[in-house]
Amino acid sequence: MLRSLYSGISGLNAHQKMIDVTGNNIANVNTTGYKASQVQFNDTMSQMMGAAGSPQEGMAGTNPAQVGLGVRVGGITANFSQGSAQTTGKSGDMMIQGDGFFITRSGGEQLYTRAGSFFFDANGVLATSTGEPVQGWTAKDGVVNSAAKPGDIRMPLGGTIPPEATTKITLKGNLSSDDIPDMNNAKNYGVEGTPVGNKGYITTIPVKVYDAQGGTHTVTAKFTRTANDNAPVAPAKPTSTWKMELFAEGADINTATPIATQAGVTFTNGKMYEADGVTPKQAITLGDYTVDVGDMTSYSGNTDARVFDTNGQTAGALTSLSYTVSDSGEIIGVYSNGLKETLGQVAMATFKNVAGLEKVGNSQYRTTVNSGYAQVGEPGSAGMGQVISGALEMSNVDLAQEFTNLVVAQRGFQANSKIITTSDEILQELVNLKR
Repeated sequence: MLRSLYSGISGLNAHQKMIDVTGNNIANVNTTGYKASQVQFNDTMSQMMGAAGSPQEGMAGTNPAQVGLGVRVGGITANFSQGSAQTTGKSGDMMIQGDGFFITRSGGEQLYTRAGSFFFDANGVLATSTGEPVQGWTAKDGVVNSAAKPGDIRMPLGGTIPPEATTKITLKGNLSSDDIPDMNNAKNYGVEGTPVGNKGYITTIPVKVYDAQGGTHTVTAKFTRTANDNAPVAPAKPTSTWKMELFAEGADINTATPIATQAGVTFTNGKMYEADGVTPKQAITLGDYTVDVGDMTSYSGNTDARVFDTNGQTAGALTSLSYTVSDSGEIIGVYSNGLKETLGQVAMATFKNVAGLEKVGNSQYRTTVNSGYAQVGEPGSAGMGQVISGALEMSNVDLAQEFTNLVVAQRGFQANSKIITTSDEILQELVNLKR
């Protein structure tokens, strides 16, 4: 029988597989996280018609003469290039920018995927759209232990944050060192209304604080300038001295007794220093509160002293699936009191040979003996990509390329079918020789 007949059959089989792979790529053009596959052809064993000969005396060497016996599919490999981002705005949707895979659990087996369309189920477990739990680390008291073995990520629905009393108040801004009296403060004026100017200048700052039960109160911090020397004789430095008082909620700051007082708060050259005159002063103890004054000044100009921050909080509950996802894959829950706390972190895996992974459907892969073991770590760490929240990775199928491959495969199939037709005609001529 003619060798070309079998070569044509092998060509039909190989190009049929190419059409199958190309058709599957086109079918998955809109599949989230899908990676296109490519077919490589290899020739099969060639039959030796004449062996090579070495040069002899007076004669040149001869090359081997071989007849090929067809083609075969040498391999079908996946193209793991980055797909485009599709913005969804949904918190549960995550996209990997860079290398790596999300880890899921199917029964007792770990699978890997680039498709990051996740949601929290009725039990608060983060899962894929097909129901496999996403693997990572669940936080304890807002702390994630990424050194532990990854497991199911659970959102503690109904969990609470206890109230916390305010212990620290941070103030910022300027207390004016100018000799401009306070028009609303009678202490600035003499009997006939002549301004004194350097004493009695008062400014007040309302401060919202929390008690141990989470109740809110507004106390008042009162600054009264008791001395001011903004033009001393050299080498002396300009100084401005204040008395700081704290009044309870609703108290009259002119007549009531303050709940705490700190006198002799002195600014030198506009900044506050410790007793050594060198170390910047960072905090003042005022009753039950530590007042951070490291960024307060007393320069010429307007007074704009204000509250920058306070600690403390009311009790809060995690009553809904309100959360955000950071670049490092941390899932941050939003409690009813507006506070945020880390609830967990998704794990990520990389492989020495990603092309060695085996597709198992649902845009997921499993390891093989040629993929290497999964290297598990936090998103954004060495070798791991970052997580983009509210987006999905689109299929990396290039339609223009796939349609070109489809035409090439179709023409290759037709050409090989012609080989079979021609071989059949030759055989027919051979049979006709008997007539």
